[in-house]
Amino acid sequence: MASFKPTKIQVYPKLGEKVTQDTLYWKDYKTPVQIKEFGAITNVDVSPVSPHNFAVTAFTRIHIYGPFSQEPLKTFTKFKDTAYCARFRSDGQLLVAGCEDSVVRLFDVSGKVALRMFKGHTKSVHVTDFTSDQYRIFTGSDDYTCRLWDMANATLINTYQEHTDYVRCGVTSKLNRDLFFTGSYDHTLKVFDARVDKSIMTMDHGQPVESVLLYPSEGLLVSAGGRFVKVWDLLKGGQPLVSLRNHHKTVTCLCLSSNGERLLSGSLDRHVKVYSTTSYKVVHNFDYDASILSLALAPDDESVIVGMTNGILSIKHRKSPEQSKEVPGQQKRRPSYRVFVKGKKRLPKQDDYLVSKPVKQHLAKYDKQLKKFNVSKALDTALETWRRLKKPEVTVAVIKELERRGTLKNALAGRDEQGLYHLLHFLIGNVVDPRFAPVLVTAAEMILDVYHSVIGQSPVVDRQLLRLQDLLEKEIDYQQDLLEVLGMLDTMFASSVPKMEVPWFSTSCSNGLTEGEARPPLHAI
Repeated sequence: MASFKPTKIQVYPKLGEKVTQDTLYWKDYKTPVQIKEFGAITNVDVSPVSPHNFAVTAFTRIHIYGPFSQEPLKTFTKFKDTAYCARFRSDGQLLVAGCEDSVVRLFDVSGKVALRMFKGHTKSVHVTDFTSDQYRIFTGSDDYTCRLWDMANATLINTYQEHTDYVRCGVTSKLNRDLFFTGSYDHTLKVFDARVDKSIMTMDHGQPVESVLLYPSEGLLVSAGGRFVKVWDLLKGGQPLVSLRNHHKTVTCLCLSSNGERLLSGSLDRHVKVYSTTSYKVVHNFDYDASILSLALAPDDESVIVGMTNGILSIKHRKSPEQSKEVPGQQKRRPSYRVFVKGKKRLPKQDDYLVSKPVKQHLAKYDKQLKKFNVSKALDTALETWRRLKKPEVTVAVIKELERRGTLKNALAGRDEQGLYHLLHFLIGNVVDPRFAPVLVTAAEMILDVYHSVIGQSPVVDRQLLRLQDLLEKEIDYQQDLLEVLGMLDTMFASSVPKMEVPWFSTSCSNGLTEGEARPPLHAI
């Protein structure tokens, strides 16, 4: 008797997983290095000068890490309460940070004690940055004010009180020393000029603003708040350019790639989205274990640094060219492999008696039921919740095998209300999938043939049948529309093909007429 052959599961191409240049580029990172901090990591800032150390603000400490170090090179702990927004100056020698106690502190990267302390805010300071001339500091606070400070004398230059809620993000211009941009929980973005006493531009984000980002050309401003990431054209007076809604929780941080062609956003939904700055479509996605509060990229995108709410700092380093060329599965075999292949290539002699041991076959649950000819139980096994949701191709393969055996109608018949509900639910979710449609359409027709007499007896089953009917009607309408579009395209392509003129050759040799002799009219022939 021939041995039982297991059901062949067809391998389908995965939908929506196209390998693009962005996929290859952003997946070319090593396994992330994870460092545990003392609290939620609210800010990460990379030094603009080599070796590009980065400052991590977490709870009451600021740690400075080297590009590849797992232990902090320097720690600033002179904070009485939670520290916020540690940022480097453009020369990488100074560091400024705000605090919950409303005091702004200025540190020398090579020292430990604060060089200056700026007092004037009445609530916690969440925004700090240096102006492009390197001699002034801009701050934003929960007291609704933004302030500009003289760094040398630790004196206040100007105060702006236009926001009506917490100022939680801001950035200074790198091209103009007098411009700086703020975002507030009052849903507004404001552009300030140090030469005047009020804002020169206001934009409404529509949600509490969590982060702002300025393009290198400073013609575009990006804001993040709520589930939205919005881009504003500053050269057109703050006109909204595009609104992105790809996250399903609050977006907390923004970052630009080194070449400025990709925009990154981190969110509380544990995802980092990578957008193209030309089409603003998502080209890649990173997943993390906890909600994301801060995000930074090292120069040339050598490292992706992410800070999370659980105090974990995740650092992904780019692979070297040699590591990128390595293909998994081509590693050198272990010496113990010889033990398993020993004698495999040895051929038996003429007088040898060969004893073959049958290989034990491990069958899946549905194959065991098929082997026993329990077709209904085999279909029940294939319709288990985890299998029909995670691996629908297995369920389709079992239905196809039952159809090949001619027992599909028997397997579909005799089901109760719940069993028929699950079967119809699977059909509704997959019948319009072009990979499964040839098999499932036949199954749907058989279900209608078997159960047409019980229609109207169960509201649950009737509801599923109506959903299936609506789905098929919409799919038929889509197909008809596509055929019409295809006909239009065929007409356009046919009309766009240039007409080839038939050459009019001299007939002096072919039909006996000499060159210049008139051709007689047709009626005269």
